[in-house]
Amino acid sequence: MANKIKKGDEVVVISGDHKGSKGKILEVIRAKDRVLIEGVNLVKKHERKTQDNPQGSIVERESSVHISNVKKSS
Repeated sequence: MANKIKKGDEVVVISGDHKGSKGKILEVIRAKDRVLIEGVNLVKKHERKTQDNPQGSIVERESSVHISNVKKSS
């Protein structure tokens, strides 16, 4: 599948829960036809306690969006 979207491009989400959101592509996952967009589709991730993070925490991270739901913004 030849896609014209690559890392660093500015895109707009054209369908789904985050329709109308704009952001920069952080990563393209070609094997699954998905992209990570900065500040879009945030999910809360629980991190376990470690020596680096003795309290544990809840972190917000970007989740992937299918590549067919985004288009380059002009």
